[in-house]
Amino acid sequence: MRRRLPEERPTEPPAGYKIAHPVLSQDGARAGFTGVSLGGALPYGVLDEARCVYGRRHRAPHRRCDCGFHCVHESAVAEAMLCTAEHRAAVLLEVSVLGAYIRFERGFRYARQRVRSATVGPCGCGAVAAALADAGWGRPGWRALSAACAGCVRGRTSLSLASFARLAGEGLRVRATGGPVVAATGLGVPELAAEAALLQARLDWFQGQLARLHDRDPQG
Repeated sequence: MRRRLPEERPTEPPAGYKIAHPVLSQDGARAGFTGVSLGGALPYGVLDEARCVYGRRHRAPHRRCDCGFHCVHESAVAEAMLCTAEHRAAVLLEVSVLGAYIRFERGFRYARQRVRSATVGPCGCGAVAAALADAGWGRPGWRALSAACAGCVRGRTSLSLASFARLAGEGLRVRATGGPVVAATGLGVPELAAEAALLQARLDWFQGQLARLHDRDPQG
């Protein structure tokens, strides 16, 4: 006879950590995340249910498949993954493990999750991120976003951290490394200052572009 594994019935959802890329839908109406490994082809929302990446009809997580959301127990383990070249643009997520799950030595594979918070690393220039801007790649119907400071946003499609939190919904909290926590609720002084800096950066970029066109126009 096969031994059944012990079942856990926690009073509160277990917490875990993972890394992912922020994404914005093509129409700009939705925000979410996409994984860095097997599940990267299936973007997900802040509160979402796992689907089998192979298209099978079983419910995730299935014991004979590797489908389902994945996370690790310790934030330091997830943060270590951000050191690799291919994951430098990802963000650190803290999640609540919901529904059925399978526990492993280093983490969980599970059916549903709520992303509680996202920590955004610095801009490529080293400055504290003020926005999430078009990273230059994506999935069908979704643009991948990466950290950007106000000076590096320029004319790219972008969202401030506060705007991303509001668009993603479900009480998501977003913070930049070295910056304040931004919730999906009303804007405070730091968030309004960041929004103003982004608007000013875009205005400066557009004025620069207009100046270049004016210099090139012999009729100007």
